[in-house]
Amino acid sequence: MKLRFLGTGTSFGVPVVGCRCDVCTSPDARDRRTRHAALLTGDDDRRLLIDTPPDLRQQLLDAETDRIDAVWYTHEHADHTHGIDDLRVFSARNGPVPLHAGVDMVERMERRFSYIFDPEVRPHAGTTRPELRFFPYDGNEPVRAAGFTVQPLPVPHGDTPTFGLRVGGLGYITDAKFLPDDVIAKLRGVRVLVLNALWFGSPHPTHFNVEEALAAAEQVGAEYTYLTHLTHRMRHAEMAARLPAGVAPAYDGLTIEIEP
Repeated sequence: MKLRFLGTGTSFGVPVVGCRCDVCTSPDARDRRTRHAALLTGDDDRRLLIDTPPDLRQQLLDAETDRIDAVWYTHEHADHTHGIDDLRVFSARNGPVPLHAGVDMVERMERRFSYIFDPEVRPHAGTTRPELRFFPYDGNEPVRAAGFTVQPLPVPHGDTPTFGLRVGGLGYITDAKFLPDDVIAKLRGVRVLVLNALWFGSPHPTHFNVEEALAAAEQVGAEYTYLTHLTHRMRHAEMAARLPAGVAPAYDGLTIEIEP
């Protein structure tokens, strides 16, 4: 299967609006980081989208994506959900799009996007809205999503219920502060691990910094680890030079192959 990093930035993205730092003005395309999303594609071309950020339309155009089979939501924060209307084109072509989300997230998403989910809200004649169907998961048992067997991985992220996922040889965690012991156990044996990592140095209350992500990666023991959800504090090339062997910063558009 293949994993494409659609967006590798935090909620501000990079460049940050109004910022003239070295990273925000960098000519290196790898330093342009849209909000978080990824696309997992199986050998039979099934496609699972991870999150729907505000940048989703452009991300999917850049990836030349013409079909999504399902969406996996990690959590409800705006930078991971507010591109949900961009799913409208897929439901218009192929019918309702399945959305897999934690049980605590579903009700709040239905309220936030009532124009989509409230059956009493009718679009005007001649207009459309996304046709989407939630399939809640509880974070314990594996879920079938877009033909993949997905193990939800509950991780701490402030007060917001947040989930990573394991699919075969891939472990994928975004927006976590640490990995609980049971999550580390469920990640044993992955070949590729993806972790969020804001920056080197000072800790953050709800996210890994790079040092914390490296410690978590060592506990899991994957062959390769990619860091995502990056800020504008470090250029891609500088970060890559500081990371140990087997660990690399991801960038928008990076596509990797993952063996089972």
